[in-house]
Amino acid sequence: MNISTKQMGIITTTITITNLVDEILAERGFIPEEQVRSITLDNVLVDTGATRLCLPPDIINHLGLPLAEEIEVQTAAGVIKTRLFKRVSLTVEGRKGEFTCTELPGGKDALLGVIPLEELGLQPDVINQQLILLPNTGKDTYHMIL
Repeated sequence: MNISTKQMGIITTTITITNLVDEILAERGFIPEEQVRSITLDNVLVDTGATRLCLPPDIINHLGLPLAEEIEVQTAAGVIKTRLFKRVSLTVEGRKGEFTCTELPGGKDALLGVIPLEELGLQPDVINQQLILLPNTGKDTYHMIL
């Protein structure tokens, strides 16, 4: 029996995170495109146990994301206080949206949670360890008003 080098059910992806305020200022010509703070992260864990995009403090600081509020979050170790940041532009698998992000304790890797996955029409395929792009047009579109 062969043992796979991949861990069963682990899905990672590449994401690009941009300061939405910078993006808007550049679109309107107030700052040059080179001043837009953005970062691309490879091998980001798709975590259906996380609600939001979760980023470590150093990435949040690098992007200059504005603080929304302090919140309490449920973790495996219990409830902890952390911070919620706003005005995040997130691109995953060619799809883009505007989100908030939760600050992770120092030194942790980024996590991609269920809210951005659902909003962007991305479905985890744990068997093939990839994200599936759900149709965004036609009768099978993931956009719904029921």
